[in-house]
Amino acid sequence: MSNSSRLFAPLAAVAFLFALVFSPHSSARGSGPAISAHARAILARAIVVDTHDDTPQRMLWEHFDLAHRDTAGNIDIPRMRDGNLNAIFMSIWTPGTIPVTDAVKRALQMIDLVREQAKKHPADLMLATTVADVRRARKENKIAVLMGMEGGHMINDDLGLLRRYAALGVRYLTLTHSVNDDWADSSTDKPAHNGLTPFGRKVVNELNRLGVMVDISHVSDKTFYDALEVTRAPVIASHSSCRELCSAPRNMNDDMLRALAKNGGVVQINFHIGFLSQEYADASKSAPADSKAAIAAMEQQCGEDEACKVLGYQRLSDEATAKGQLPAVNWQRIVDHIDHAVKVAGIDHVGLGSDFDGAIMPRGMDDVSHYPQITEELIRRGYSDDDIVKILGGNLLRVMGEVERVSGEMRRSVKH
Repeated sequence: MSNSSRLFAPLAAVAFLFALVFSPHSSARGSGPAISAHARAILARAIVVDTHDDTPQRMLWEHFDLAHRDTAGNIDIPRMRDGNLNAIFMSIWTPGTIPVTDAVKRALQMIDLVREQAKKHPADLMLATTVADVRRARKENKIAVLMGMEGGHMINDDLGLLRRYAALGVRYLTLTHSVNDDWADSSTDKPAHNGLTPFGRKVVNELNRLGVMVDISHVSDKTFYDALEVTRAPVIASHSSCRELCSAPRNMNDDMLRALAKNGGVVQINFHIGFLSQEYADASKSAPADSKAAIAAMEQQCGEDEACKVLGYQRLSDEATAKGQLPAVNWQRIVDHIDHAVKVAGIDHVGLGSDFDGAIMPRGMDDVSHYPQITEELIRRGYSDDDIVKILGGNLLRVMGEVERVSGEMRRSVKH
């Protein structure tokens, strides 16, 4: 969940509420856009992986069922089928500002809800925890459902709880969310630890041992470099874009992209317009006073219901765009960020982490059914078929496989 307003709402800073608040772009699309024979051929051999989707918030607060083709939000089984999405990481997220015991309880509830969806719809979904599972799901024409945990605060400073999450299927941990936790600094909070604490280094080591990917989206630059220093396996940025194109602190600068590539990791490009467009980010800093009142009223009405807030932020953002207070952002900006990341980090280190159901989508990327447009645009920009397959999911699966290999080595060394 990249929705920073859930953490910064007490500041009532519209710059954050519009630049860093994300919510799904409503869509009633039926079958997604038509695609060319060339794109269909690529998608027939690719495994399309999206590493960050906030649909569990809808499951928790709305009792949302994935089988239902919805008129709101970005994700459901019919639209995933339309968009040729083969594997999805469901984000287990709670605000970093709620009591940690509540955060743990809510996280476990969301894990259970995701697992239940896979059980409820076995013809379409398969719970996956390994690369082999993802490949088997693809072979059986099912969508692999994986889980990532967004925010280290949810482990409650307890490696035993981290091990429990891993046993339940969590396959990446974002070290922080939008505020610092007790052992790592966030990119959008005042530094408190100078990166990772000694316990934070133990967390990274335990993630390596467990075969859970280390996710550096949301962390401070110092935390990022500390994590690279400690890890024995490649890391991921599950939903981050390029700071050179949009200066949001959640994005990665070019030095970080190069360091990530040297580590063997992958940056998964985030689709949120506030991370794609500098123009949007700049305009969001001067939203009028009446927007603050509207935001406050909506938040009070929604209370703790995060899914309600997501829809509310979307509505307010749409209204601001319609009034000309915020610029429109087109979906091709996603591919601009892919281009930049490929140029800096290399073709083997870029993928897709949409932030669907937790972000304001650019125009033309209304929901997951529009995913094939990215393949079409990559073809148009001259990428080879093999390179497109890497971006769509091959690079992420390579990293995940390497994390599994390192885990096996670490476990075997302990036995000996």
